[in-house]
Amino acid sequence: MIEHISTTPFGRRSLSLAMVAGQMAADGCAPGASANKWQVFRAVCEAKGLLGASDRALAVLNALLSFHPDADLAEGEGLVVFPSNAQLALRAHGMAPATLRRHLSVLVDCGLVVRRDSPNGKRYARKGFGGEIEQAFGFDLTPLLARAEEFERMAEAVRAERRALQLLRERITILRRDIAKMISFGLEEGIAADWKRLHLEYREIIAQIPRTASRLELEPVATELASLAQEVRNALESHVKSKKTSANESHFERHIQNSNTQPHELEPGLEEDQRATVAQKLETRSQPPTGYPLGMVLRACPDIADYARNGISGWADLVETANLVRGALGVSPDAWNQACEAMGAVDAAIMVAAMLQKGEAIASPGGYLRSLTAKARGGEFSIGPVLMALLRGRGGAQARAG
Repeated sequence: MIEHISTTPFGRRSLSLAMVAGQMAADGCAPGASANKWQVFRAVCEAKGLLGASDRALAVLNALLSFHPDADLAEGEGLVVFPSNAQLALRAHGMAPATLRRHLSVLVDCGLVVRRDSPNGKRYARKGFGGEIEQAFGFDLTPLLARAEEFERMAEAVRAERRALQLLRERITILRRDIAKMISFGLEEGIAADWKRLHLEYREIIAQIPRTASRLELEPVATELASLAQEVRNALESHVKSKKTSANESHFERHIQNSNTQPHELEPGLEEDQRATVAQKLETRSQPPTGYPLGMVLRACPDIADYARNGISGWADLVETANLVRGALGVSPDAWNQACEAMGAVDAAIMVAAMLQKGEAIASPGGYLRSLTAKARGGEFSIGPVLMALLRGRGGAQARAG
């Protein structure tokens, strides 16, 4: 049996409470305890956030475990490993010496290993007359065994939290889709409701969502979205109930002459605007903008797809969806028509999608579009820089989230 000596650090390293706690954990290991070292390592990896261990520190721990010859960690059976820094660096994928020392300190501070420093600071083992190791100086893996059950509980808590976060994100995604689709439907059908206010509330809520959010940060967002979804649904259900109480004749007429539905009070002239859009759609089917494929536009402005009733598979779908969204953004039919005349229906639709994507960054979408229309008339407007800026912004945000 190898003798364990609790020691203070060699050289200029000072003793810390983390070192004392690690030695206490090692000394408190239950007699006869045993655990598979790789199962313990997997639990530690899952619980790394709670333990404060980095990925690089875990790579060093993996290397240390590889110097233990057995698959199991067993109490009292030689859990001190004593590789040199050169050997350890090789198994840690060529880690630099200074980086290696820093991450070894992290493992000690996290209570995952204990330093057993020799009188001269070297790592070695002293054997007895029978050739068996009697005393070893290096890194003691006993805390991993002593805390194996604790690590597993922590890993289970992390897994449960991760699953709860995934379910919450899925709920938010469904709520976002439902709200966008219902607002788009209400605008298209000309149902009387304050769609502009509802849409602004929706954009304000989703603007609160950070790129990387915890469950506690997302729960109030989900609650607000659920409340807003119910309000939008109530507006649609009220319309359905009012139609049911009307005469059968008007009910049938609504289905037969759906294109003649009265526009909602926020946008007089929507009926004529929709008829103009049909003509624009037919024109844009054969005249897509050169150099900017639809897929690129949708990558730069993915939110516009939430408002499409049947998806966006062509430029005509983009123009039709943008015509609905611009009403919710507060862009008047006149401003929309002028933009279509000056820059083309497709570029005007792309600009609406871009304004939707930027959200609150544009205080007055209607005024902003009119300004761009004036530039387009003077030949000073190009859609390219707008798309490139959005793509760079999304790429940077994804990199930060990763």
